[in-house]
This record gives sequence, structure tokens and C-alpha cells, in this order.
Amino acid sequence: MSAQRAVILVATAASGVALWFGAGLAPQPGLVWLAPLPLLLLAPLLRWWLAGLAAFAAGACTGLNQWDYVHSVIGLPLGVALQIAAGAGLGFALKVLLFRRLWLVQRPVSAMLAFAALGVVLEYVNTQLSPHGTFGSLAYSQMDVLPILQLASVAGIWGITFTVLLAPAAAALILLPDPQRRRNVQAGVIALALVGAAFAYGALRLQQKPSGSARIGLASLAGPTRPNLSTPEGQALLQRYLHAIDVMAAQGAQTIVLPETAFVAPAAAIPELAASAARLRVTIVAGVATGGANRALAFMPDATAPVSYAKHHLIPGLESQYQPGVERVILPGTQTGLAVCKDLDFHDTGAGYSALNAHLLLAPAWDFGVDGWLHGRMAVMRGVESGFALARAARRGNLTLSDDRGRVIADADDARGDAQLVAAVPLYQSRTLYARWGDWFAWLSLAVLVVVSAGLKRRSTS
Repeated sequence: MSAQRAVILVATAASGVALWFGAGLAPQPGLVWLAPLPLLLLAPLLRWWLAGLAAFAAGACTGLNQWDYVHSVIGLPLGVALQIAAGAGLGFALKVLLFRRLWLVQRPVSAMLAFAALGVVLEYVNTQLSPHGTFGSLAYSQMDVLPILQLASVAGIWGITFTVLLAPAAAALILLPDPQRRRNVQAGVIALALVGAAFAYGALRLQQKPSGSARIGLASLAGPTRPNLSTPEGQALLQRYLHAIDVMAAQGAQTIVLPETAFVAPAAAIPELAASAARLRVTIVAGVATGGANRALAFMPDATAPVSYAKHHLIPGLESQYQPGVERVILPGTQTGLAVCKDLDFHDTGAGYSALNAHLLLAPAWDFGVDGWLHGRMAVMRGVESGFALARAARRGNLTLSDDRGRVIADADDARGDAQLVAAVPLYQSRTLYARWGDWFAWLSLAVLVVVSAGLKRRSTS
């Protein structure tokens, strides 16, 4: 094996392994910051097709690490699973090739900015076309890095993706040999200083004090799938949930959330839950399939009928029996909204509730077991973007209470059977910049690409 081939294989493997473990269902956040660097350092030294092939192979690992989840757990066809991996590989290859091209025409700063900007634009386009919303964004790899997570309150997931990609591109500018290396080092250091400023902003935002709190209980109990309340099995599970509600209310819970489609009911009125809400003076939110929709029903202490919310974003193929909802719902006399599971994969849910001044969202959910952490954290991201705390009770997933800074206050999974928790969630009276301006940073990234492309065209014709 030639030395060049060995270097290419090592760089491809290093980037691929970092992307494999750095993104996906259980990401290691630090690896994502490092993953592009080996190929960014190598690409200017290779022919374009060889650099692109290496980047494609490494990038495909972002999709291949979810192969079992996509194909075996969710049940998507083999061809779709291959398309996901190929799409991830193609996107990474395009970013690396654009960096390489701009570097070779002696525009290193443009190369650095374009690498990050193209990553944002590709993600934005995907969210507009995909039936799964923001799933797959690189930003979700940083859910445990609270300072950088605060960028979502300003620029959405686009600000996080841009920052994560800017850092390795800046490092490449510093490390690549070039006649103008001093200028490149200065630009790279400035870019890394901006990354540091983003961390500093996040750390400062995390120091702000809440204006209040709400004590909330979540429960997910093992039992039959979507039992009908007209059957003995459905009534048995309902009695177990009523007991859990009593226990959580005794622990001080003011609001209690049960999972998505915990029951199938012939009508929205469920007398047993209404009676418990009135007797215990608590609000009970349960996921119920009724009236041709996948609903979150809120039983409030003094209400004569439950408040009903119908799930907006249904899972293609798996929820064709339901009609999608179209309205946001705020519980009367509160700043608390309702959502169901997949709704929180989409930006419109956060934006809609921010416009209604919601500061807490209650969300019954149902996950696929292995995706419990990721899907729960995707919902947490909507809260950081749009300024609301979250109470999410998932069957086959995680029970999650989080504040609008993305701090997970309490977390439990139901992998071993029954799970329930009670905790106080801090509440803030905040209206984020992202909630007001929306996807402005994605459009700014597109503008950067347009300017860069125009510059390349002028260069090629001169």
C-alpha cells in the first residue's frame, strides 16, 4: 500500500469513526467538533474526486450508525435506509469539496465560512422537505453541552450547527500550510474566539434566575398497547394509572402527564380521570385515541369537559387512521400548552406556542425504545428555541422534565417496566430572539453561500 493511500484511509477512518460515535441516537458531543478536521486537512492535497469519495465514505457513517434503528426498529425499507446513509455521505462530501475548492483558489476565509454555512443550508432544506422535521440535525449531538445549547434561543439549531462546523474549519485554516499562513492563522483564531464567545454567552444565560416553578408528575406504566376503555384490559390499566396519579398528587404534583395513546376511548369524556382531577385538585393530561384523532386530553379540577388537542404531525404510514389537528391549545387561565410526541420534532410547534406566550408545554409521547433519549432531547430543544419548559411523558422512552434553558431537571425511562417521577420545574418569563425572528440564521447562511458562489464564478471567468 502506498503512503498516500494509507494516509487517505486513516483520515477517512478517523472522520468516519468520529461521526459514527459523535452523532446519532447516543451522541458523544466532543467527537462531532473533531470529525471533519482530518479530511479538511487532506482534501486540498487530493484530486477532487478522491477527496469527495473519502468524504462521502466518512459522512455516510452518520447514517449507517442508525441502520438498525431505521431499518429494523422503525421498519423503513432497505432502499430508504440506504438513501439516508447516502444523503449523509453526499452532504458531507459537498461541504468538504467546497472547502477544498475555495482553498485552492486562495480564498481560505471563504472556505472556512462556506463549510459551516453549507452545513446549515443542507439541514434547512432537509427540514423543509422531510416528513420527520428536524430529525438528523447535527445540533442534537450537543444537547448535553448546555452553554452551546443556548445558541438555539438566538439562532435556532442553525446557530449550533454552524458553530460546530466552524470550529474544525477554523482549525484547518490554522494548520494547513500556505504562503499566507499568518493571515490564515489570524482568521482561524478570530473564528475560534467567536466560538468561545458563544460558550460565554451560553454560560451567562444559564446564570439567569427563574421567575417561578411548577411541580409536575410523569408516569408510564407497563400494559397492553392502546387498550380500549370499554374492555377489561383497558379498565385494569386505567385503575393502575389512577393509583399512580394518587401517589404523585400526594407527592405534591400539581400537573400530571400520561403517555401518548395510553387508551382508546369512545368519547373524550373519561369520568374516572375527571373525578380524580376534581378530587385531587390537579390537572391530568392523558394521551387518548378518540374521535378519529390522536389527542392530548387535559382534565382540569373545575372543568366540565376535558380540554382537547389533536396531534398535528402524524407518523407517515403508522398513523394513517388519524386526522391531523390544526389548532394550538392553551389551558384556560394558564400559560401552559399541549402537544403530542412528534409535534415537537418541528419548529412550527415551538413558534406557535411562543406566539401564544406559553411558558410550559405538556406532551404525551410514544417512542421506539432505542430512540428514547434522542427523541426526548429533540423536544427539549424546542423549549430552548422558543422559551418554554417541557413535561414529556413517553411510553417506550423517557419521562423528561426540562426548563427553557435545556436543563433536564428529572429523567427516567420505562425500559424495566413502570416509571414515574415528580419534580419542580423552573419557569422563566422569556421570549427568545429565535421565537421572534425565526430561521433568520439559515437565510443568512444561504446569503453567505450565494456570495461565495458568485466569487467562484468571477474567478473562473477571469
